[in-house]
Amino acid sequence: MAYTIYLSGETHTDWRDQIIQGIENNDLDIEVLGPITDLNISENIGAEILGPEENNFWRDHKSAKINALRNNHYLGQADLVVVRFGEKYKQWEAAFDAGLAIGMGIPIVVMHDPELTHALKEIDAAALAVTQDSLQVIEILKYISQQ
Repeated sequence: MAYTIYLSGETHTDWRDQIIQGIENNDLDIEVLGPITDLNISENIGAEILGPEENNFWRDHKSAKINALRNNHYLGQADLVVVRFGEKYKQWEAAFDAGLAIGMGIPIVVMHDPELTHALKEIDAAALAVTQDSLQVIEILKYISQQ
């Protein structure tokens, strides 16, 4: 069975690459979608296309809307959304993506360290699986891909 998954969340580690490598290594029929993870590109796209802004609020506002055009489209195409919350930064976009996916009826798998369990309890409660690392996500993908 073919799946399309959307990988949402922190951009400071190689968790996406690990999942993609696991999909390839296990020859899973899974298409992977996700946001632009180069922050220099995604955070400046609004000013690049629509013109510079003196005020950071409006610069961020422009970029957020353009990124939402792409991300919301890809979220809507996904059969499953994997949401990774890292330790170092607050991933507000990841929480927003989780809420959008849940609102669209798309199941989510959440990945985070145990230390974040309390802070993410509501998101964890809505997830169909709560994992701690990419290997657990890969095992879930292998399992659900079995015929």
